[in-house]
Amino acid sequence: MSGRLHGPLAWIVVPVTIAALIFILAPLLVTIAISFSNSPYVTFPPRGFTLQWYGKALGDPDFRDAMWFSTTLALAATATALALGVPAAYALVRCEFPGRGGLGSLLLSPLVFPVLITGVALLQLFATIGSNSTPLNMLIGHVLVTTPYVVRTAAASLSLADVTLEEAARTLGASTWRVFRRVTVPQIAPGLAAGALFAFMISFDNFPISLWLADAQHNPVPLLVFQMISNVFDPSVSAISTLMIVFAMAIVLLLERVGGLQRAMSV
Repeated sequence: MSGRLHGPLAWIVVPVTIAALIFILAPLLVTIAISFSNSPYVTFPPRGFTLQWYGKALGDPDFRDAMWFSTTLALAATATALALGVPAAYALVRCEFPGRGGLGSLLLSPLVFPVLITGVALLQLFATIGSNSTPLNMLIGHVLVTTPYVVRTAAASLSLADVTLEEAARTLGASTWRVFRRVTVPQIAPGLAAGALFAFMISFDNFPISLWLADAQHNPVPLLVFQMISNVFDPSVSAISTLMIVFAMAIVLLLERVGGLQRAMSV
């Protein structure tokens, strides 16, 4: 049976889909257009064409430092989320123990609570225990909000994996670690890639946690953009935002090249 839409339903779904795409993409297109304006102020539609705002953004040491800090923080948060989330997902899917459902809900609870409230709670916690390391505090906060995405995608992949292949490998004498590394991981690789992508982008673009935990020496890109908007809002802010959009698209394209985006998102 064909999965294509026919008849009156297609005439309804297609226009609605196009309207939804326009609604979602319009703010991004406006931001990109403003970044090429030769006006010293933010105006739309843009007046003229120039790349000077990109030169100003790339030449700004504050932006370069913020970009480097956001990237390294997101990579560290993604690696830690994978290290914590994959074993947790494996335990939830493959192990039977009392309270498994409650533990699964607890691991996914950061997705329910407002991230702004989570940031305030973390700030109070770190102040109470006397933790003064801003990078460490921010890493903990970002891991807290990114790990649930890894747990959810890894658990979905594990539930769809062929257990008989693992049992066959054990029958042939493979150890538990060798079965996981050579049989299980290749099957759940798309889910792990999707979880890593979500974790990286959520950490890289995270504003609420960074708002409460960052300091003057450790300033991520979202917080830098917020500060620039509060002070002088010129098209260089749009240029920085466009660079972030391009960076996010590059990550998605990299995932598509490595493992196939459709496979990764289908778990």
